[in-house]
Amino acid sequence: MGKPTDPGTTSLALARGFLGRRVRVAVDRPLGSRHPRAGFRYELNYGYLPGVVAPDGDDLDAYLLGVEAPVSEAEGVCVAIVHRLYEDDDKLVVLVGDGDPPGDVRLRELVGFQEGDRPYEIIRADTEP
Repeated sequence: MGKPTDPGTTSLALARGFLGRRVRVAVDRPLGSRHPRAGFRYELNYGYLPGVVAPDGDDLDAYLLGVEAPVSEAEGVCVAIVHRLYEDDDKLVVLVGDGDPPGDVRLRELVGFQEGDRPYEIIRADTEP
């Protein structure tokens, strides 16, 4: 996708520090569960990095790839960032296991259940300035 057009946000600055790193994700929205307010179904396990406070005051959020069943936590490598252009609330994309990370088109399909058509960019280590 090339270099991000947005100069950055506090959330993006925080998230960039995790690209390529192994992290532990606590899952509070397991695969198949429903969002408590919006009502959509989680098509991936979704959680947060405990103790890593994001600009919204909650812990930094993460999509969990490579796990096909609901889990309460998992470890993996941060392979991308979903950089939201409409709010300062970026999400990590964490891959569990040894598989190859999905390309940008597939990743957009995977996170589309929550991201929808709102503007965001996929940032990876190789797209960093």
